Amino acid sequence: MTPRSRLRAADLLAVGTVGLRSRRVRAVLSMLGVAIGIAAVVSVLGITRSSQADLLARIDRLGTNLLTVVSGQSLAGSEVPLPATATGVIAGTEGVLAASATADLHGPVAARSELDTTGGVGIRAADTALLSTLDGQLAAGTFLTEATARYPAMVLGHRAAQALGIADLAGDPRVSVGGAWYAVVGILRPVELAPEIDSSALVGLAVAADRLGYDGHPTRIYVRTEVARTTEVRGMLARATNPQNPSQVMVSQPAEALVARLAAADAGTALFLGLGAVALLVGGIGIANVMVISVLERRGEIGLRRALGATRGHVAVQFLVESLVLGAAGGTVGVLAGTAVTHALAYRHGWQPLIPPLAVAAGLAAAVVIGAVAGVYPALRAARLAPTEALRTA
Repeated sequence: MTPRSRLRAADLLAVGTVGLRSRRVRAVLSMLGVAIGIAAVVSVLGITRSSQADLLARIDRLGTNLLTVVSGQSLAGSEVPLPATATGVIAGTEGVLAASATADLHGPVAARSELDTTGGVGIRAADTALLSTLDGQLAAGTFLTEATARYPAMVLGHRAAQALGIADLAGDPRVSVGGAWYAVVGILRPVELAPEIDSSALVGLAVAADRLGYDGHPTRIYVRTEVARTTEVRGMLARATNPQNPSQVMVSQPAEALVARLAAADAGTALFLGLGAVALLVGGIGIANVMVISVLERRGEIGLRRALGATRGHVAVQFLVESLVLGAAGGTVGVLAGTAVTHALAYRHGWQPLIPPLAVAAGLAAAVVIGAVAGVYPALRAARLAPTEALRTA
């Protein structure tokens, strides 16, 4: 009785990788598609997780309890100023921690000299509590005080200072406003939730009224609320600001822009994951194509093995293992490449690189599954070859 042919598990990998070791360039090219797809999936998820973590940290740091009240528009489309008493009424509203008024002064601009023709930067009147209400920080100098707010002193927003070419307070810099000189006493760091402050030159309410035509009606009020009552306060501010015409008052929450970016990031992630899935599909088709060609080229080997006693199952397993190795190798390379891309971009943007463990596990599993599926048909085709036919057509 002829002993039954056996294929030991220890020999399975060596037998299954014969074709890959003898055709290395083809093996590398065939797994490249899977590697690109897995790299795309891992890097997209990693970059998204890293950027979202950074964005959430910024939201936590900046706070979601800042509201802005701005003047609306009349039916004719003209700007409706806020009542002069609006800031005091808002500050007394239940749930409000602080309220600071500013007014955009249309007309005068701040320039480095009277001969400056670059246009200068806009001027905004601000009360002395603005910095604490916004939870802003100074890059140099001091903010407006009760004393400096009465005199021609100015604090520059971050972008305004850049536009005027003032990097620090060395040399006691001054700027020209309508032919008068104003001393720069402070420069702000970027105020992310109030970009209009970044691009403005700030003066005190008193000097704005005396010299720059400020009529006492603010155009924007920043309101810091109790965190748990932000939504409640938001619903009350329009009527508190202008009881006669609350519909002409607009109340917004600056942090909503950051939250919207999270939603946009999720939408972009879905798109790129779809592209990664397409790349994986292409990679799987590439592996299947290479395996079919391999079966055709190695008919002599298949026929010889069958003639020496190898069963159909042994031949099928050999080619299936080869396909699985291609998929797993492509997945491993893809995970490493995706991780490298995530770390590079995170380092560039100053994020903490975060690679979701699920992305790594799912990427490797997807690569193995794709390799298995791609190898099923070539393996079955190889197993169906009769020994005599395989040797005759080799």
